Order: sequence, then C-alpha cells, then structure tokens
Amino acid sequence: MKNSAYLRGLTSLVLLLITTFSWAQGTRLLREPSMSAQNIVFTYGSDIWISDTNGQNVKRITSTPAVESNPHLSPDGNWIAFSSNRSGNTAIYVVSKNGGTPTRLTWHPSAAIVRGWSPDGSKILYSSTRDTAPTSYSRLWTVSAQGGPSTMISGQWGFDGSYSANGRQIAVDKMDRWDVEWRNYRGGQNTPLIILNLSNQNEELIPNPDRTFDIKPLWIGNTVYFLSDRDWTMNVWSYDTRSKALKQITSFEGTDVKDLNAGANGQLIIEQNGYLHLVNPSDGSTTQLNINVIGDFPWAETKWENVSNRATSVSLSTTGKRVIMEARGDIFSVPVEFGDPRNLTQSSDAADRRPLWSPKGDKIAWFSDMSGDGYRLYFTDQDGLSEPTSFSIGESKLAWEATWSPDGKHIAFVDDDVRIRVINVETGNIITADVGGSNLDRGGTGLVWSPDSKKLAYAKAGSNNFHRIMIWDSETNNITPLSNEFADAYSPAWDNDKKHFYFLASTDVALGSGWANTSSMTASPSFAAYVVVLQKDQDSPFIPKSDEEEVKEEKPAEEEKKEEKPKEEKIEKSDAIQIDFDGIDRRTIALPISTGNYTSLAAGPAGSVFLAERPAGTFSITLQKFSLDKRKADEFLTGVSQFTISPDGKKML
Repeated sequence: MKNSAYLRGLTSLVLLLITTFSWAQGTRLLREPSMSAQNIVFTYGSDIWISDTNGQNVKRITSTPAVESNPHLSPDGNWIAFSSNRSGNTAIYVVSKNGGTPTRLTWHPSAAIVRGWSPDGSKILYSSTRDTAPTSYSRLWTVSAQGGPSTMISGQWGFDGSYSANGRQIAVDKMDRWDVEWRNYRGGQNTPLIILNLSNQNEELIPNPDRTFDIKPLWIGNTVYFLSDRDWTMNVWSYDTRSKALKQITSFEGTDVKDLNAGANGQLIIEQNGYLHLVNPSDGSTTQLNINVIGDFPWAETKWENVSNRATSVSLSTTGKRVIMEARGDIFSVPVEFGDPRNLTQSSDAADRRPLWSPKGDKIAWFSDMSGDGYRLYFTDQDGLSEPTSFSIGESKLAWEATWSPDGKHIAFVDDDVRIRVINVETGNIITADVGGSNLDRGGTGLVWSPDSKKLAYAKAGSNNFHRIMIWDSETNNITPLSNEFADAYSPAWDNDKKHFYFLASTDVALGSGWANTSSMTASPSFAAYVVVLQKDQDSPFIPKSDEEEVKEEKPAEEEKKEEKPKEEKIEKSDAIQIDFDGIDRRTIALPISTGNYTSLAAGPAGSVFLAERPAGTFSITLQKFSLDKRKADEFLTGVSQFTISPDGKKML
C-alpha cells in the first residue's frame, strides 16, 4: 500500500513537472516583436497581440481573416502601427494599444510595410514600391499618425530603415531580396547597410567586405544594430557610428535570429527559434520570454479537409488495381474501381511524403518526419493495418525519385545533396552509388531500375552542363556512361524485353545548357528518342525489310537414319541483363520518328515505349506509343498532365 501511494505521488509529481515545463516554454512562432517600457506587441497567426513586458496579460488586438504584420509601438507606447491587407491591398493602419477599430492611413494601390516611427512619434515610417514603374523597387516614406498625404524621405532605394535619435539620419537596408530565407547567400543582392544623411543625402556604408546577409537595421543612441550571418548563422551585430567598430552581440549556432527591435531599458528584443528573447547588448546575454497565447483559432481546429485536388506522388499498384498518393501530408490508397479509399498514415503531426508500392504489392513505403528526428523511410502492409517499421536514411535529409527494385530488395533515391542512395529494405543498410554532377539534377535524374534489379540508370550533368545516361552496376559497383558526352540526354527507360534501352537526347542544346545566363533564353532545342541494343549479338530492330518469295527445300524420299546424339545437359538461362558497352555507340539508334519537344518517356509492354511530347503552344502532353515490331509511333492519349505506368507495364494512370 505504501509503495502504491508512493508511486501515485511520484507519478503526479512527474506529470506536474512535465505540465509546468511545457507551460514555461511558452507559445512558439511569435513573430515581429516591438517593445515599449510597458508592453510587447507581436504577431501570431497573422493577428496583432500585446502583452506586459513579463509576458503576462496577453491580449488579442486584431482578429480578422486578413494578414496583419510588422506591428510597431509608438515612442510613447500608446499606439500600434501595422500593415494589413484587410481592405484588399496591404496598407498602413494605426490602433490604440488598448484595442479598438484601426484607422487606415495609406490608400495607394502599392503595398505599404511599416518600418517604425519617427523619433517624436508624429509620423510612421514605411517602405513601398509606389511610383517606381516599370521595374519596381522599394523606397522609404512617412505618413502622419493622424493621416494625410505621404512624403518620400529619399530617392535612394529603401526596403527597411531606422531613424537616429535626432531624426537627421537614417540607417537603410536598400535591397528587397527575392529570397530572404536563402541561408548564407553571398550574391549581388547582399549590399551594405547605409547610414543616410537626410539633409544632404550623403551616405556612409557599414563595412561588408564579404557580401554577408546584413538586414534589419536598428538605430539606438550612437549604435546601429543589425542582423548578419557573418559567422554563418544570423546573429545580432552592432556598428558604432563614432568609432566605426563592428561587434558581434549574440552567438547563436544553427538557428537564425529572425527579427530585431528595440526593447525596454536599453535592451533589444529578438525572435529566435520561434520564441521571443530579450538581449543585453553589453554582454550578449539573452532571456527567453515565456508568452502563452490562448485564443480562438479556427484555422487550427480539427476538421475534415477535402484533399482530392492536392494529390501528388501518384503511382499505380503492381497490377493497377489501386493507386497510392500523397495529399496534405498523409498517404492514401485509392481503389481504381471497387472499394474505399484508405488513409494509411492519419498523421496530422507529421509530413508523410513520396509513397511507393512494393513490387509484390504487399507493402507500402514512404518517407516521414513523424519521429521528430528528421526523415526516415517507413514501411507498412498495403492495407495499413500493421504497425509501421522504419529505417534511418543516414545523412540524407529527404528523398526524391524513390524507386523500388523489381525484386523488392532495395529502394533507390536521390537526396538533398544529389547523392544516389540505395537502401536494403531487409537490413536498412544504405550506400551511396553515385553523386550528381549538379544540384539542379535533384528530382530530374530519371532514376530507374533494370528489370533484373541489378542496375540503375540515371542522367548526370557533366562539366559542360550536358547530361549523360549513366549505368550503375550493383554487383561490381562500377559506373559506366551509356550516352555521348556531347549530347544532352535524359529520361532513361529499360525495355521489358531486356534487350533494349531508351532515352531522349539533343545535340543542339548549345547555350541552353547555361541556365543562369541570358544566352540561354533564346535556346529552343529539339529532342530525339533513341533505342540502344544492349547485346552485341542482337540485330538492330530497324534492319531494312525486303519482301521475298520463300523457297521451300525439298527433302529426299528416304532420309538416312541419323545417329542418336547424346542428350546435352540443360544450362539454366540467367535472367540478368547483359550490357556490352564495347561499341555501344554503334548500337545507339534514333527511333524513326520526328524530333520534337519531348518531356519524358516510359517503358510499356516488352518491345514498346511511351513518349510524352508537349506540342508548341500547349501546356498539355500528347502520349505516343512506339512499337519496335511496327517501327512506328501511334497516338495514344492527348490532353495529359502527368502519367504513370504500373510495374507490369499493362495499365496506365
């Protein structure tokens, strides 16, 4: 009895500690903080919220379906300026910190984004691309807190800014970057922050010799604080406007600081790792604010969602009786004719991706982050009733183009670093077969197993940006190119007759291979389909035909009795596909069809291949079926967006 009471008490204590710890963490994803001596405002769920400086007394200021952002408390702490698209376009609004109906201040069709207040609190600073046609760029404007016309403070580009204490200068981030989440970007959009003299427009550049990502300028006293990834993680830095000294304030590793603003009593307030923190700029110490947001969030309620129009990664089962697909983070099995759809994963708290059927049709595999420790490869029975098992995918972060070998023993995929990975589905052992030639190859290698499950074919970019078809042999670990290095080849496919192989290629890509330069814009290459005769003892499928009369050989009236020959021992024929690489370029033959804008091809029944062509001026695909016996392509389907063929080559979706 004493032990039972002790255990009950211990359990209660543990639950209390867990509950207390969870509560102490606070609500995550609080964004865009601004702070006064009495309050903190921030956004959560695209609404404006306010709390005391200790995180208590949290109150919702706005509650609309609109996106409200960039709240800034006035210098006296009584007003909140923010941006909202509640009226159709993004405009500036102001509202009392106690709540109420916001007042709209700007009416120009171009979006206006709040950046702060003038030091005396009479004006709101914002950025807008207004009046910059034909190519838009942001500039800084002000509008009276009471409303009225806006005034442009400088013709200089200005995406973000912060006034000096006397209002005579402003720290400016001029660049509106097209991808603010591109970590460690070092390109031309990284421009130095500017200290702009508003009386004479003279500029002083904050040193940025390595083209680092410097954003969110904040001027306090004689110091300009800003966010920078100079140490490869976005942290708070400072620039002393008198001594010109740069100093790193925070030293977070791994997770970037996302926002920065002035706090109370000389502190800074930042957003990092989904939480708000106070920063002491003198020593860089940080204190997390535990703010708990409680409210009515219709967008987060449990509800039924129709995901039928969001299906991706769709493929047919082995014989085409069911379809597997990913939709909104769950994996579904859908019957082609009879039966009910099945949600195999039912995991609202996980992202389930890239499902595929086993060749026998008894198992489903997919990639999921349900473990909370990165993506893993999961398996379950096709009916979804068994407990899933999983394997780690090692250093790979996610998978593209996953494909199951026909013998069911391995799954191959391309990972985030364009490594071609092969995992043993029995042991979980994983190897790297090859590495792509460019990160642009990810998702476009056309990775495909041979029918004997011993080889992988894929396209790999070379140093000239042209792709070659490569063959990886699992038995020897050798990699051999199949196509010529001066042709851009892709979309490999194995014929189910095990004698032929197909791919698409062009020899007039030329400057089109340089995707990042303007010369590639005018390139309009055409592609041809090719067949490779894999064995040197096989005839070409296109040997010229000739109609000839058949002459029957007459047999003698009496045939001499032939001596009986001893029975030869039967040699078991191997199912392995043999590829004679010697002279294979002489056995690579263009299919007798016109060149065109072919997008992909896929093997059909033995001796046939399907070609997908996008005719000029259309977005849909026309499918043609080419038969080696007929030596011609026949139109199969029109108006196609995507297609997939069942593993037995008999059905198409």
